[in-house]
Amino acid sequence: MNPSLSSASASALTWIKSSYSGVNGNCLEIAQLPSESRAVRDSKVPYGPVLGFSATHWAKFTAGVKAGQIA
Repeated sequence: MNPSLSSASASALTWIKSSYSGVNGNCLEIAQLPSESRAVRDSKVPYGPVLGFSATHWAKFTAGVKAGQIA
């Protein structure tokens, strides 16, 4: 996994909220980074911590979610 991104660099990204977002609209937001990497943050705390995932780790994570291995 890539190190966390700074708040300044994260604010320049285009964030997309999860389609599974609850009624209150609070959920995960994802942004695409160079080389097919992804950044993830909590929509309730947009200036809080941001996690960076390499393309390989992102693919493994999403495959696990789709397979029901990660809830």
